[in-house]
Amino acid sequence: MFRFSSAVCTKAVAPLILGILLFSLPSEAQETEGSIDAVAGNKVLKLSEAIQIALANNPEVKRSLLNIRTAEEQVQLAWSEVLPEITGSMSYVRNLEIPVNFVPAKFFDPNAPEGELVPLQFGTDNIWRGGISVNQTLFKGEAIVGINSSKLFKAVQKEGLRATSQQIVTQTRLSYYNVLVAEEQLQLQKAIVERLKENLAENKARQKAGLIDQYAVLQVQVQLSNQEPQLTQAKYAVEQAYRELKMVLGVPLALDFSVKGNLSEYHITSQQAVSEVNKNLKRVNSMTPYQYITESNVLEIATDRRGDIRVLKTQNQLQERKIKAIKSRFLPTLSASYNLNWSAAQPGAPMFFGTPDTRARSQTIGITLSLPIFDGFERTANISMAKIEKKNLEIQKRAAIRSAKNEIESAREALNQAIETAPARREALELAREGYERARLRLENGLGSQLDVINAELQLREAEANYAQMVYNYLAAKARYDLAVGMVPFVDKDLPDLNE
Repeated sequence: MFRFSSAVCTKAVAPLILGILLFSLPSEAQETEGSIDAVAGNKVLKLSEAIQIALANNPEVKRSLLNIRTAEEQVQLAWSEVLPEITGSMSYVRNLEIPVNFVPAKFFDPNAPEGELVPLQFGTDNIWRGGISVNQTLFKGEAIVGINSSKLFKAVQKEGLRATSQQIVTQTRLSYYNVLVAEEQLQLQKAIVERLKENLAENKARQKAGLIDQYAVLQVQVQLSNQEPQLTQAKYAVEQAYRELKMVLGVPLALDFSVKGNLSEYHITSQQAVSEVNKNLKRVNSMTPYQYITESNVLEIATDRRGDIRVLKTQNQLQERKIKAIKSRFLPTLSASYNLNWSAAQPGAPMFFGTPDTRARSQTIGITLSLPIFDGFERTANISMAKIEKKNLEIQKRAAIRSAKNEIESAREALNQAIETAPARREALELAREGYERARLRLENGLGSQLDVINAELQLREAEANYAQMVYNYLAAKARYDLAVGMVPFVDKDLPDLNE
């Protein structure tokens, strides 16, 4: 016996186009290769370029894009519940021996004894059957709700992509700033070691001239021995910061590049970049607004724009649709069907579907009404669980709003603190540099002591470290503030020209 069947489902749904990113992304293979070439070609990476590369290559962003593609398929899957299903079938049976049935002999001979049976063959050598059936759902409440729910599910995935993009941009900014502060610490340690080496050489010369004793030289040697391990530590800290940045960017760890920026020359109170090297940093930082005074509507802005809160809002709406879908299972289902069938019987050698004389056709049409009466407590329990899940989402939303308020206030306090302390830190740095130079001149002219130079050098080191850390704190707090209020550069605003 040989049977063959095929089924074809008609789905006339137009494809949905992904258009939610604020910039164009090429295909996955091209975007990874292209951005790696861009990094390797530039060697010096600006902050805006790092953000664009991260948005194109970070695995979390790619996963969010795949989730949207899955959501698009969910929309088509929901439509398939209300579109017609067309099925074609065909079967062929070859009787190697025609089946034999036993019937009463009285069918052929009225005088035959009661209960006598005679063999009788039914059928023929070849039997062909085929047909087409069409089933169309006329009304199914759950399917109708499911179509709207699938679109809302796609909206959830879009909001998820937006929230992920906000997180990745913020992580890129923080990792980029970590590299800058690590490099600043490295340069600071290098400068300290170089200053100590210069002092040591000068003190040895003064000792030979009889101007100072061996103890003054020993003091500088002790300082130099203490600072050289810190220099080594700073070098490894820079390497680690670069690795973390490469992880966020989604590029190979072996890729060699540097970043553009100098924290020691960054003025946070200036509207424009004082140094050309910080121009890109300043422009990215100013893409989203910040007011030093308290913003009364900042929480409302965050509630409307934060990715995590918007995801919870959309999930709550989706849960409402889910409850409606479960309730619709109590409604009847109405469907129509149409069947067109052919059959043929043929003796001897097989001929496809026999001849017109041995072939027959039949058609049927029907309507089916299905009314659910009782299936246990499954539907009632599902409704209760869906309502519980909705309450859970509402609790999560309230918690997210409280967390947003805390994050906003913490970021604002850090920003305000940096802005308020910036003038004093800048002045302290300038004074420390001037004091160190004066201490050296006094020592060279025989008016000061080596202790004065050591103290001035320590004050300068502390002032440089404090200023660089203050700038880093400001930039990091601004990145966290943008994320907290849901206004992240490259995600929530049009991208200006940052190629300068």
